[in-house]
Amino acid sequence: MSTDTGVTTSKSASSAAGERLLEVEHLTVKFPTADGLVNAVTDLSYGVARGQTLGIVGESGSGKSVSSMAVLGLHDPRRTRIEGSIRIDGQEVIGLSESRLRKIRGNSAAMIFQDALASLHPFYRVGKQLSEAYGAHHPKASARDGRRKAIEMLDLVGIPQPDRRVDDFPHQFSGGMRQRAMIAMGLINDPSLLIADEPTTALDVTVQAQILDLLGDLQREFDSAIIIITHDLGVIAEMADEVLVMYAGRAVEYGATRELLTHPEMPYTWGLLSSVPDVSADPDARLLPIPGNPPSLLDPPTGCSFHPRCVHVDKVPGDLCSTSTPELTPGGRGPGHLKRCHLADPDRIYATEVLPEIAPDLADGSATPAPSTATPSTTPPTTKEA
Repeated sequence: MSTDTGVTTSKSASSAAGERLLEVEHLTVKFPTADGLVNAVTDLSYGVARGQTLGIVGESGSGKSVSSMAVLGLHDPRRTRIEGSIRIDGQEVIGLSESRLRKIRGNSAAMIFQDALASLHPFYRVGKQLSEAYGAHHPKASARDGRRKAIEMLDLVGIPQPDRRVDDFPHQFSGGMRQRAMIAMGLINDPSLLIADEPTTALDVTVQAQILDLLGDLQREFDSAIIIITHDLGVIAEMADEVLVMYAGRAVEYGATRELLTHPEMPYTWGLLSSVPDVSADPDARLLPIPGNPPSLLDPPTGCSFHPRCVHVDKVPGDLCSTSTPELTPGGRGPGHLKRCHLADPDRIYATEVLPEIAPDLADGSATPAPSTATPSTTPPTTKEA
């Protein structure tokens, strides 16, 4: 269930989706620099089961990508200090040699990187790169086998005329097609875990919806676990079974998607929801951004890392927010809901102060507006069964 410092999937989701494929426990990632030690991730724990999608959200610098890159052992061990445990299908990742990590990458777990154009080599044809990814884990496969598999995967992800486009270079693909090619590369060896880092960034709304539908279809076909990293709460509402909210390298709230988006209990989550534009709102209405800037991870604030930007500090007695780091404790929204905050009654504050500002028509506290990747609405998100 939970610990004071970490997050795991809820019992209901875990039992429905099966045993957890990925187990991250007390993960800490630090980068020594000339200016000091960067505390990129601090004491993070979570788990993902087969067939389940976990969404990780937060501002830039919150530790989303750093923690997920650690899952695949992509940090340079000479320049990184990693503590804790990461297990993929029972196999401990931290401390593995590079040769053993290569057997895991692409085979047991794969990652779709944020910038598809930068991730694909510009001098090699798309099909060649796909066939190399296949051959890395199938040494007995011939070049013809690799090409056939590349065409099969391009067809699977919806690339038109895959037998011809397999010989194109990345710059000959559109942005959406490059993203599809990256998904094909990630899935070419049938990994059990797929990590998608901002898979819809810089894509138009129509292509975003197609990519998300594609990921959902492929998950159902392969029964894979998916971690989707994004700052877009609409994507989370569409895709995720559970949500992990990160701030300054820590988990600050966690729970089932519907419950967390409709009844958040952490002021940082309130700020993320308040920052989402709604095209159906009054055109003169102002956005409500989170004040200030994310903290420096070289010198994070004492106490709650969000307290310098939090407008509800005055509701906590004394100087508790600035002197004591809150533990990750059970929230009030069902099993598995966790929040890191000193507020004694976050539900009342959200219903009486936050909700009237971001959604006056829903200020009775029954629901909050759900961000959408297509047409924004004022109804709670519908999430798939875990």
